[in-house]
Amino acid sequence: MNSQLKDHREIGRELDLFSFHEYAPGAIFWHPKGWTIYRTLLEYLRSITNVQGYQEISTPALVKSKLFEKSGHWKHFKENMFNFQVENEMYSLKPMNCPESTLVFSSKTRSYADLPLRLSEYGILHRNELTGVLGGAFRVRQFTIDDAHIFVRPDQIQQEIDNLLKLVIEVYKSLGFNPRFYLATKPDKAMGDQKTWDEAEADLEKALKDSEVKYDIKPKEGAFYGPKIDIHIDDSQGRDWQLATIQLDFQQPESMDIAYIDKDGGKKRPVMIHRGLTGSLERFIGILTEHFQGTFPVWLSPVQAIVLPLSDKFTAYAQKVAKELESAEIRVELDNRNETLQAKIRDSALQKIPYALVVGGREEETNKVAARTRDGKDHGQMTVGDFVKKIKEDIDKKS
Repeated sequence: MNSQLKDHREIGRELDLFSFHEYAPGAIFWHPKGWTIYRTLLEYLRSITNVQGYQEISTPALVKSKLFEKSGHWKHFKENMFNFQVENEMYSLKPMNCPESTLVFSSKTRSYADLPLRLSEYGILHRNELTGVLGGAFRVRQFTIDDAHIFVRPDQIQQEIDNLLKLVIEVYKSLGFNPRFYLATKPDKAMGDQKTWDEAEADLEKALKDSEVKYDIKPKEGAFYGPKIDIHIDDSQGRDWQLATIQLDFQQPESMDIAYIDKDGGKKRPVMIHRGLTGSLERFIGILTEHFQGTFPVWLSPVQAIVLPLSDKFTAYAQKVAKELESAEIRVELDNRNETLQAKIRDSALQKIPYALVVGGREEETNKVAARTRDGKDHGQMTVGDFVKKIKEDIDKKS
């Protein structure tokens, strides 16, 4: 790592995004600006999945451990879970959302015509990581996955995975990443029979080939309940990260005994597709923080513009400008400290704020602002309306 590049924890302190404390190892304390990034990312993910027929659910964080015994997670994942007794019965903090989503599926009778059923969830998860491996946002105990579980008929598998591959490519290209694809096959410790695994692996391989994406094989790196497609990216420092995943699961529908009514009136097992676009949102934001070195694109920046009055005389006009930007849903701050303009501009650049808007006598007389970007480029005077139009274009383009 380049010695001049900063760790996300250092950037988080400097930009007042988040912090870590001894009282909650493996968890993040989100400050207002960091939480703004988190919520903005979530809103973006929701906006592109809602139009594709996803329905969002929320399930309990604390459940009886017998649920994970039934799903198969207890046998394969018990040591990575927080488990404790409540009134002589064992409970667990959920480490994943999969078994809970099957309970939502089975809460009423489902027909073949109801499928695919796409259930998304952004619930808080916990995994019992050893203290020695915890590392900022990259390895945590409490986190959220932009999760979805899609219940399909066997004849819908190919189309659904093709849709998911297109979705992954769209999301990562919007952030400037070129995704790479890997097919992860049956691990040594796995649920189910070999025939079912062969069928699932063949389904994923066919979907990759039909989508015409290049892919490599990750032997024995599938989930214990099914093979998966792992999606990797390289960040600005050339580091490889495995983030998104698409997992094909024939096992949990069997172990959780879920079914739909087929055309012939008989009960059939759905196939379950697990999908995460970013993986852990905490880790993803840590990666983005280092990838951009705090210089987030305008749409993700916690503060998108800052208004800088030349002196106290122009505070009222600066407040008026700030309110107009707030009305246009631009995230804006006002710096009315008793400092020189040069100091204010320097500080706004250090805080990585995309636009600094200077206002003085000329600007007040003409109802304009003097706009400059954090890289020092002067955009000259423009009306507030024209500036709003410009920054909205940046936001829409995800620049």
